[in-house]
Amino acid sequence: MGQIIIYVAFILAGAGAGVALATTVMRKSLLKKGEVLLEEAREKAEVLKKERILQAKEKFLQLKAEHESVVNEKNSALQKAENRMQQKEQSYAQKMDEYQRKQRELQNQTQSLNSQLENLNKRQADLDKMHEEHVKQLELISGMSGSEAKEQLIESMRDEATAEAMTLIRDIVDEAKLTANTEAKKIVIETIQRTAAEHAIENTVTVFNIESDEIKGRIIGREGRNIRALEALTGVEIIIDDSPDAILLSGFDPVRREIARLSLHKLVTDGRIHPARIEEVVKKTEKQIEQEILETGKRTVIDLGIHNLHGELIKMIGRMKYRSSYGQNLLQHSIEVANLSATMAAELGLNIKAAKRAGLLHDIGKVAENEAELPHAILGMKIAEKFKEKQDICNAIGAHHDEIEMETLIAPIVQVCDAISGARPGARREVVEAYIQRLKKLEEMALAYPGVVKTYAIQAGRELRVIVGSDKVSDNDADKLAYDLSRKIQSEMTYPGQIKITVIRETRAISYAK
Repeated sequence: MGQIIIYVAFILAGAGAGVALATTVMRKSLLKKGEVLLEEAREKAEVLKKERILQAKEKFLQLKAEHESVVNEKNSALQKAENRMQQKEQSYAQKMDEYQRKQRELQNQTQSLNSQLENLNKRQADLDKMHEEHVKQLELISGMSGSEAKEQLIESMRDEATAEAMTLIRDIVDEAKLTANTEAKKIVIETIQRTAAEHAIENTVTVFNIESDEIKGRIIGREGRNIRALEALTGVEIIIDDSPDAILLSGFDPVRREIARLSLHKLVTDGRIHPARIEEVVKKTEKQIEQEILETGKRTVIDLGIHNLHGELIKMIGRMKYRSSYGQNLLQHSIEVANLSATMAAELGLNIKAAKRAGLLHDIGKVAENEAELPHAILGMKIAEKFKEKQDICNAIGAHHDEIEMETLIAPIVQVCDAISGARPGARREVVEAYIQRLKKLEEMALAYPGVVKTYAIQAGRELRVIVGSDKVSDNDADKLAYDLSRKIQSEMTYPGQIKITVIRETRAISYAK
């Protein structure tokens, strides 16, 4: 029993020693691993530290390069500004030198002119003295004073000078008639260039009213795409400025302006404004306007009782609705001429239908879309011939402004009715009172001349006929009166076109057989 206990004790002691030895070995192994891990951590920390240092250096170098770039740019800008300043200073110095040089030259020239003026004054005084001496000598020789000699010379030369002057005037007028066409074109071109501003604005611009400036922005669109689409599709320039609640549509073609106006109205009312919608609306509006033009033409020819008119001519008649001449609507003017021509033809026993047809078509050349280099009467005649109108109709269209010779009785009727419609008071923006006053002033201006018996302003003030007494006014005096009156009217009156002055001097020889 005691041996068992001893064995157990030895076993326990051996187990304890083994455990202690194992613990010691494990502790040493763990310490060794810890040292290895600690060394690895130190190495990683050192590597990470070096990486951080390198990154910091790279960031520093980058910031330094950016800073140097900014500094260099500023230095370059400063250098350029300094160079510009130096150039301006040099230019200013050169201009100052040039100004001073010119000022010195001007002073020298002024001194030279003053000396020359003094010499001229001295010479003028000497000449005056010599002239007085010569006059005294001539008076002694002739036995007359200077004023008497002048009166005698003037009296003897007056009639001769007047006759020569009138002859010269007639020659000048004859020469002017030969060159009148060329000179008239030059004058018209210069007049258009200098005075057509307000007329161009009035007849080539349509105002489109809007409710607020917000709609302007929507019409313009992002980066202007909406307004560019509108201009490209309609062919009209759209002007958006600081004008409150208004947009200007500018273009020479009134039909295109009307298409643009209606398209804008539809787009603003609908609220959807973008290029695709704009294209859709413009196309629909174009079809609508074309239909309205056709319906207007058809309604006009039906109301006038004109038949068998070509479809293109009907469209052109409808297009007249959108054009004007001197403020008078072209379609209304053509209808008036047609009705007047029909009435006049009925009174004269001529073909009423032909006269009405020619009156309606007489200004058809004004709405043609090509061959603008021809006069509108000739162009209208060619269009009528193209669409198989009769020769008398074509001749009346071409001759209503005397571009060609009149061949039928319908032609002068259309010409006269065209003048009646255009010249009536109020038709072409002339107030009735001003119109009447202009006619009265014409007649009174002519009556103020000596020898004038009666005056008549006819053709709506386009011609003034002056009747003079044959015993008071000679033929040469009549020419002079017409010339003087034309000059006075030009200088004192304002009127459209031209005024023809006709002086009538009648000589009657009366005898009685008893």
